[in-house]
Amino acid sequence: MSTPKTTIRPTVTVKNIGGIDSSTVELTDGVNVLTGKNATNRTSFLRSIMAALGSDKASLKGDADEGYVRLTIDGETYERRFERRNGTVVTSGNPYLEDPTLANLFAFLLESNAARQAVTQQRNLRDVIMRPIDVDEIEAQIQTTTAEKRKLDQELERLEETKSTLPSLESRKRSLEDEIEATEEELETARAELEEARTEREPDDEAVDEKLDELQRARNELEETRFQQETERQSIETLEDELEELREDLEELPSSLETDPDALETELEELRERRSAIDAETTKLQSIIQFNEEMLEGTNQEITAALTDEEAASVTDKLVESDDEVVCWTCGSSVERAQIEATIDRLRSLREEKVHERNQLRQQIDDRKSTIENARSITDRRQRLTERVDKTETEIKTRTERLETLEEQEETLEERVETLEETVSELETESEDETLDQQKTVTELEFRLERKRDELADVEADIEDAEDAADRIEDVRDGRDAAAERLTELRTRIDRIEEEAVDAFNEHMASVLEVLEYENIERIWIEQTEQRVKEGRRRVEQTVFELHIVRQTEDGQTYEDTIEHLSESEREVTGLVFALAGYLVHDVYETVPFMLLDSLEAIDSNRIARLINYFSEYADTLVTALLPEDAAALDDEYRRVTSI
Repeated sequence: MSTPKTTIRPTVTVKNIGGIDSSTVELTDGVNVLTGKNATNRTSFLRSIMAALGSDKASLKGDADEGYVRLTIDGETYERRFERRNGTVVTSGNPYLEDPTLANLFAFLLESNAARQAVTQQRNLRDVIMRPIDVDEIEAQIQTTTAEKRKLDQELERLEETKSTLPSLESRKRSLEDEIEATEEELETARAELEEARTEREPDDEAVDEKLDELQRARNELEETRFQQETERQSIETLEDELEELREDLEELPSSLETDPDALETELEELRERRSAIDAETTKLQSIIQFNEEMLEGTNQEITAALTDEEAASVTDKLVESDDEVVCWTCGSSVERAQIEATIDRLRSLREEKVHERNQLRQQIDDRKSTIENARSITDRRQRLTERVDKTETEIKTRTERLETLEEQEETLEERVETLEETVSELETESEDETLDQQKTVTELEFRLERKRDELADVEADIEDAEDAADRIEDVRDGRDAAAERLTELRTRIDRIEEEAVDAFNEHMASVLEVLEYENIERIWIEQTEQRVKEGRRRVEQTVFELHIVRQTEDGQTYEDTIEHLSESEREVTGLVFALAGYLVHDVYETVPFMLLDSLEAIDSNRIARLINYFSEYADTLVTALLPEDAAALDDEYRRVTSI
């Protein structure tokens, strides 16, 4: 695939960076070739571009107290300043990128580039591709989204269940309205008959009326007491069920924790201290590596000048006078360049080991933190459940006492009603017995009507809830579906990136091999496999990228070879294609305006030209440092920068 081309005409101004005193270079879109012999600041210029974009790979010139890199692109200016303070170089400014991780890995393809080295030094290819991906953050998002989806599932189930009750609720409402209407008519008739019976009595029957009114009040109070009793009994029954569930939940929790959280906190602090120590060692190693790389390139002029005597040629000249030998900056003797490069490689390997150890410590720290959080969570849950059990037991006790009080009130009221009925019976004549029955009927109907109206109000409230539930179902379902889609995307993101990286590498490796025409290499490809590896004290399944090299003999037979048997040129090309795969998979071209290429001398001139042509299809602006004889093989239309 080719990305859309945009007009980019950046200008880079450098002051006292690497081996550069002062320089301003205007670049164009497409391919820019920095051409010149060794020690002509080409690599320093590439690192200056990296610094302006946000990388920390550039260094202040050895004999300068301050310097800067200024990048002007698309009408905006970005600057990184370097200042020496108390023996330490401090950086400031506003780089182009907030986070240069992707650019360092897949756009800044200098010799020390991690993606290139992962192939040439047989490191973990999958780790390099996945390094920009915060796997822990993805796992955290998966947990959060899973909890969100589960909550929405429960809410949707509750809403649909509530909505399903709507027909029965509406039917119950109609029935209650009919029952209330009938009870109102019945009560109206009963009241009329009672009033008629009272008006027919003699005026001296006022004492009977008073007792009847008192009897009605007592009966109402008795019915209300019985209703409260029933309510309390139902509440107690519900609380007892809840108490049983709480006790079961409490029993399911571990009676004691396998690990002491306080002891783990101490262990966690020790792990953090070890990680801090390794971070410091890693930083020191990086400084040593960078210093030696600068010395090997002859860019630290202050130190090289200090090592030069009046009669000898400059150390910088000695460093470049031979491709095979350099002057050692520690003892001044001539040594093979390969020997120093091998030493630097060992230092890089040691740093990689330290980085790997640091990653293992980070995993152990995360495991300890997870264990501590789990232990604290169990303790907190046990405390919350215990508090709820105590609260529920207290409420049951309170309601039981309330029920006993109501039962005593019921007995008292029953005795009072019985006494009043006897009193009324004694006061009334036989003809007036009917009045007592009518009064009792009115009382019962009034109580029944009140209860029906209360029930109707409850049903109407339930109907309103059901209608609200019906209105909310679609929104909750949309939210649930969106959460499910996010969950699927999160769970497959890592797998998708891995698959895309493998596909991109295999596709472009096949194309590049065809373009570069390497003899007897049939195919170089990556296979995505699962291997059981040791991680801390555990063994886990881990995805790895296995590099396969297939060669072809003169008689057409194919066989699988190893990377050790590839030529240096073939290894370098494979590393560059692997970096290109990461560049495309992570869409680096969308945020990084440059691709930088350096240290291509192991590849012959014609193949360098074809390789740059191939890479230029995927980068808006490509800047490469080449020796004059290698640059001569490139198209004349490419911009040449001969002086920095």
